[in-house]
Amino acid sequence: MKQLNKLAIAVAIAAISGSAFAKNSPEDANNITWKEKYPDQYASWASTEESNALDDILAEDPMVVLMFGGYGFAKDYNKPRGHQFAVIDNIRSLRTGGPMTDSEGPMAASCWGCKTPDLKRMYDQVGEGNFSEKKWGAWGHEMANSIGCADCHDSATGKPTPARPFAMRAFAASGQKFEEQESNIQAAMTCGQCHVEYYFDGTDHKNVKFPWDGGMSADAILAYYDALGFKDWTHKISKAPMLKAQHPEWETWKPSVHAEMDVTCIDCHMPKQENAAGKEFSKHNVANAIDNFEQTCSNCHDTKAELVDALASAKKEVHKAQIAAEKVIVKAHFDAGAAWEAGATEAEMKDALKLIRHAQWRWDYAIASHGIYAHNPELGLEELAKAKEIGIEARAALKKILAKHGVDKVTYPDYSTKAKAQAIVGLDKTKMDAQKKKFLEERVQKEWPTKVQF
Repeated sequence: MKQLNKLAIAVAIAAISGSAFAKNSPEDANNITWKEKYPDQYASWASTEESNALDDILAEDPMVVLMFGGYGFAKDYNKPRGHQFAVIDNIRSLRTGGPMTDSEGPMAASCWGCKTPDLKRMYDQVGEGNFSEKKWGAWGHEMANSIGCADCHDSATGKPTPARPFAMRAFAASGQKFEEQESNIQAAMTCGQCHVEYYFDGTDHKNVKFPWDGGMSADAILAYYDALGFKDWTHKISKAPMLKAQHPEWETWKPSVHAEMDVTCIDCHMPKQENAAGKEFSKHNVANAIDNFEQTCSNCHDTKAELVDALASAKKEVHKAQIAAEKVIVKAHFDAGAAWEAGATEAEMKDALKLIRHAQWRWDYAIASHGIYAHNPELGLEELAKAKEIGIEARAALKKILAKHGVDKVTYPDYSTKAKAQAIVGLDKTKMDAQKKKFLEERVQKEWPTKVQF
């Protein structure tokens, strides 16, 4: 490794006064509005459409279907694509269902929270609470722009400024007040406003809230949710009160070596480059850092080959630990289901179900960001090891309960494919596809500005 030279962030920042919230006008939610003033940034942002692979996590790893039994991620769970696809993929996902009216559907309006600059426009127009308390389908006719310029920049100054008020509240409450940060951290906060763990606060119009009151670690967030008595869903098989981690990249980056060395997401994923006229600008296609090794990684890493090998090794180790934890937790869900069938009581099951909840939370916190092998592999391996250990504790507790009710052995079904796993948790893929197809053809393509094909 070379001696670290802090990577400079050459972002031109004009002096501003007053609130840190972006003061963009309604038309600035339209990404094309920014093209003339920032042509290079716009062109590189538009190139995010090249990151278009649809990688099906559930097909690659059917155990994930069972982990999310009873929840939307058992229906549909793909690896993230380029920012250009944020709105399209949200609309197309089976998780959002096929609401034919504004009041139907499984998802709250806050699901638009990090998909589009039209969100802030609508907050300004109708109020954050009024927007959030409606169903997801109620606002589709307003969602015309995918993640873009006004999400991250003030239109008057160009200054990196998170547009989401719920993020600014969370940063301030956790001691990371935006106005008090160095410019490189402020720029990174535009990423951190969305690449975080969050939930919809049922006591506050279902507004988005980050569970950071006690800290950002897996332990702190879990303690917060436990004290609140919050659950995202009740598991289909085990009946455990479950939590879904979203994509806690900010939380897992904060205790990393990268953060310690003052290297942020902007440094790695938005490097500087020159246009044809020799003018420097930030590349906005948010690509894999290794693709721009000389600009992003060479200050710290000797060779690209060395780094590629290190990342491949870390990815392999994290995946191995992930699968090991899943094998234990999936069987714990089935053990719990068998215990219920044998006549176990809620009092008997309470502690074991809490262990399942805690084990799966740590598993999800470690892998939900998809990039922890690069961002903070040590933390990922630590949490996955804990997930497996707690899962083993859950199975041991359930074994005693099963024995008490005369069950010596649990028979596990075949869940070797996505289709088999989805059938086990009661999902009918044909029915879900038909519902989505009808929704896209009869509502989205006729009434919504973002036209999505089935």
